[in-house]
Amino acid sequence: MSGAARLERVLVTGAAGFIGSAFVRRLLARRPQARVIGVDILHGVSGSLHNLAGVGADRHRFVRADVCDASRMAALVADEDIDTIVHFAAETHVDRSIDGPGVFVRTNVQGTWSLLEAARSAWLGPGRDLAGRRFHQISTDEVFGDRRDEQNVAHESSLREPRSPYAASKAAADHLVAAWRETYGLPVSITLSSNNIGPRQHPEKLVPLVILRALAGEPIPLYGDGMQVRRWIHVDDHVDAILAVLAADTVGETFAVGPDRGTTNLDLVRRVCGVLDRRRPEGAPHARLITHVADRPGHDRVYHTDAGRIRQRLGWRPRYTLDAAVEDTVDWYLAHPDWVRR
Repeated sequence: MSGAARLERVLVTGAAGFIGSAFVRRLLARRPQARVIGVDILHGVSGSLHNLAGVGADRHRFVRADVCDASRMAALVADEDIDTIVHFAAETHVDRSIDGPGVFVRTNVQGTWSLLEAARSAWLGPGRDLAGRRFHQISTDEVFGDRRDEQNVAHESSLREPRSPYAASKAAADHLVAAWRETYGLPVSITLSSNNIGPRQHPEKLVPLVILRALAGEPIPLYGDGMQVRRWIHVDDHVDAILAVLAADTVGETFAVGPDRGTTNLDLVRRVCGVLDRRRPEGAPHARLITHVADRPGHDRVYHTDAGRIRQRLGWRPRYTLDAAVEDTVDWYLAHPDWVRR
């Protein structure tokens, strides 16, 4: 075991994305000794330097780079004496993975391989000290596939049964991470998160899409009957869970991260509309704009992963209720109209 992650020289991939940027801010606030090298390709779908506005340059350096560039990643890890890699960089939109799966395989699988090899090259070998080193993989509960009903619960050790190109690419990446642990002894850990909401999420995702469509008085598209069940977690709770994993001796372990209860997509959209009704009553009732559209191919009905292990093992629990997370998200978008237009 290499113990808790040192978190002094941290490489964060996908640092300009929704969750990655939240992690950078949280890490720098919680760990005064931490220095971050943030990597992002900034391809316009999710990553934006606006997400890192206000992050102090004295402790954070941004590098625009592709995680699939193996030589660039190897040089960064070695030259910067990185002790911790937190790998957020990924293509994540399921709809896009259906239309163009190749880029998901490239970024999510090849990119993970590139970083694993960079860590192996820099950290492993005669006379090298693994104490405090960690490669942490950010993954998703979608790797477990459709649970079909609320009683069919997945656990960290459950069989991976991904049903979309996105979920399959993440499952493949997770298997690579586990293999580098078993084959080479690389100190790794994995978190499998449920759906995230919060500030700075790309407008093509469900909650910001609902907010922006409702404010514009436009139809709010909802796949199928809207009764698909998901578990929603505030992004700040998610990054707190990651920090809890890194701060403990959790090498070789996997943790599911999420709330205890799920909700249907229709219920979530109605909650967002309810907050907007209170904040922007002139457009109420915003729920009248909900428009059911044809379901997407292979749309999983239920995701249900038990996150009890991280509670028992590390004492982590989400601070935000679903209603509080929705309110915080809506209020942020209402207060930052310029961010949406950038």
